[in-house]
Amino acid sequence: MFEVAPDLAVLLVLAAFLAGFVDSIAGGGGLITLPALLLAGASPVEALSTNKVQGTFGAATAAISYARGGHVDPGRQAGAAGLAFLAGAGGALAVSLVPTSGLRLILPVILIGIALFFALKPGLTDDDRTARISPAMFSAGIVPLIGFYDGLIGPGAGAFYMIGFVLLAGYGVLRATAHTKLLNLASNLGGLAVFAAQGAPWWAMGLAMGAAQIVGARIGARLAMRIGARVIKPLLVLSSTVLAIRLVWQML
Repeated sequence: MFEVAPDLAVLLVLAAFLAGFVDSIAGGGGLITLPALLLAGASPVEALSTNKVQGTFGAATAAISYARGGHVDPGRQAGAAGLAFLAGAGGALAVSLVPTSGLRLILPVILIGIALFFALKPGLTDDDRTARISPAMFSAGIVPLIGFYDGLIGPGAGAFYMIGFVLLAGYGVLRATAHTKLLNLASNLGGLAVFAAQGAPWWAMGLAMGAAQIVGARIGARLAMRIGARVIKPLLVLSSTVLAIRLVWQML
């Protein structure tokens, strides 16, 4: 039934549940599922594409949960989500064309910077602050950049959307988290559309992991909406730090 042995399938489903929980709060769920898929025997393209399949379910669940909780209006994000979708598709198309070695050298530094920012900067709460750029500039400039990265590499895209909303759009931590999910879903779908056309995903395994993502994302979103910045900030610091360590370890 699955593309892997039953014992590996169980481990991948458990990894997807944990990833859905983490991703719905702070982003970085791909840090868990992408290495798990590679260790299970997927090729890099199969792992990337299957990660998009299962990640789409978690992102959609989190987006719906935050919308129902009144923390985001999906209709007002439609234009930005469309740009994220196109950028995600563009990143997936560029997987075999764009050398990512230079980007992988820079990413650990950026991720450690994000972790330090959220760990050390005082006053980061769920209260909004003054925006540094307009919503139109954010949608036209920042969203496509992160969406392209999401299609090209993937892990950490949620954290990048999050830091953008906090630093540039002036959103409080909970509001930033809520607004991240629809964009993450859109860039995921863009990348998935390209990978699906190439026949790359493990569909059976990806759908099973997607079901686990739904459960994890629902629990995580509820926890984030109940506690807010007190749970989002530490988890974001942890996920960014671990992703940076993993990237450095890969290079060494």
